[in-house]
Amino acid sequence: MNESDFNLKHQNQNTESKIVASLERISQAFRVLLWQESKEHALSPIQVQVLIFLLNHSDEKRKISYLADEFNMTKATISETVKSLEQKGLVTKDYEPHDTRSYIIHLSGKGMEIAGKTSYFTQQIGAPIQVMDQQAKEKFLQSLFDVIHYLNRTGIITIQRMCTTCTHFRPSAEGKEPVCSLLEKVLYSEDLRIDCPEHMMKI
Repeated sequence: MNESDFNLKHQNQNTESKIVASLERISQAFRVLLWQESKEHALSPIQVQVLIFLLNHSDEKRKISYLADEFNMTKATISETVKSLEQKGLVTKDYEPHDTRSYIIHLSGKGMEIAGKTSYFTQQIGAPIQVMDQQAKEKFLQSLFDVIHYLNRTGIITIQRMCTTCTHFRPSAEGKEPVCSLLEKVLYSEDLRIDCPEHMMKI
């Protein structure tokens, strides 16, 4: 039987478990920082996350069904979140003429202002990464890509818009770097995207 990553005797003798435990600590930091930002603006953490998402993504992704998949929540929960944001005057709904049940969610002026402010809640997490040398950053990024790609393939993370899950991505071959067929360019480590606006999921 495999030992738990939180079993300290096992963890302290196992590099993989130390990495998992470290990622869990970092996830705690995200939750703390997000909660602090939420309280400052009298919002819930998911409301802040939705505002930030709306600020940075295109119309086709600003729909209830997409948001539900993005945040791995039910449509009902996301609908209530959007309803609350609308009542606070932070978002508006633009109903589609061919289907009055479907609408695109837009930020209001006030919503855009708050989304812009709250989107910096990760700065303290980014600070130690900033001082890494470029090679260490690229290696760290590639390792995180591999973990996220695995979690996506196993269905734990439902939506990914990163290079390795895109139909335009051409993997490395014969020692050459991978290529983006859409941008028609070689993808070096620093070029890989975790969230690409042109992403098309592989079928």
